Amino acid sequence: MALEVALASSGHSATPRRASGGSKSDKSVSPARQQLEYTAQETADALDQAEQGIDVESAENFSDDDGYQTDSSESDSVSLVSSARNFIYENGRRYHGYKRGENDYSFPNDDREQDREDLKHAMFLLLFNKTLHFAPLENQAMKVIDLGTGTGIWALDFADQYPLADVLGVDLSPIQSEFVPPNLRYMVDDVEAEWLYPVNHFDYIHTRHTIQAFRNWPLLYSRALQHLKPGAWMECQELTHYPECDDGSMAPDNPIAQFWGYIIAALSNLGVNLRPRLADLMRDAGFINVTERIFYTPIGPWPKNRALQKVGLYWRAVLVEGLEAIALGPMTKGLGWRKEEVEVFLVGVRKAYLEKGTHTWMPFHVIYGQKPGYA
Repeated sequence: MALEVALASSGHSATPRRASGGSKSDKSVSPARQQLEYTAQETADALDQAEQGIDVESAENFSDDDGYQTDSSESDSVSLVSSARNFIYENGRRYHGYKRGENDYSFPNDDREQDREDLKHAMFLLLFNKTLHFAPLENQAMKVIDLGTGTGIWALDFADQYPLADVLGVDLSPIQSEFVPPNLRYMVDDVEAEWLYPVNHFDYIHTRHTIQAFRNWPLLYSRALQHLKPGAWMECQELTHYPECDDGSMAPDNPIAQFWGYIIAALSNLGVNLRPRLADLMRDAGFINVTERIFYTPIGPWPKNRALQKVGLYWRAVLVEGLEAIALGPMTKGLGWRKEEVEVFLVGVRKAYLEKGTHTWMPFHVIYGQKPGYA
């Protein structure tokens, strides 16, 4: 059963507040909303280089100031069925409790993780020059669903950009803002369970950074195809979580490469494929006009382009801050490591991420396809 978030107010605040299960200090202005101080040419060049190849800045010009600051405001919890709020605590972190055992998502949903998710959003906006989608959509009335919406920040920005759209964000965790535009709502649900939406219903289905969340992509694509309207689009914006390097500056035994090798193996043991071929799977499901674009996502401030330097700083901050969140669940459950062993190993990984002479990046895949036929 899906649980719809009960909102305290139907109005929309310019300062979204997060529902976290209790009061906390939160950002009154998310990094995604902050002014990005780059010229139009720099951001356009950044998008072009991200897809074609990144120019490397000399090491002495690196800046490690990530520019990520926060303000404080109190956050209220929203009212939900108690089972959705029955969080699980393991290894000092908080995890979702909804349908636990049926869908054991291996990563936390606590305040630290929510802050990291919002920083990812800021990084994505900068990498894509504020583009929220690449599928060809028209600014008209449409039904949109964001699968694995997380903090809901993409859905919120999309609803703001398309006020005629009816936007639904779905996630296992009720951690989204309670102040949203009138055309956005959130729901607690497991999208890998049977869909209760009508067939031929949605105009656009979206995922972003959910590669680690879904176990059965062929089934997900099949259901998405069934519930899309003829001619409608699905888009997946997903990273390949393994560092790449074009200039030999990352040795094969680099701790970052070792870390992601362990995570891939651990998640595989838990039934999650961290490197599926999504474009092929989308075609196999029956989508047409499938397009795949691959962008370089730098780790650290090594690009020459200033906007991409900031992307690299954001992405490195996301990865370093998330080391424990990424590692603890998979490596203790999937590889049988003890928490203390994981923590010792992560010391070397943190140090490797800060090495200025390593020019690593991760491929970001944007894949979108269309349901055959037209209404």
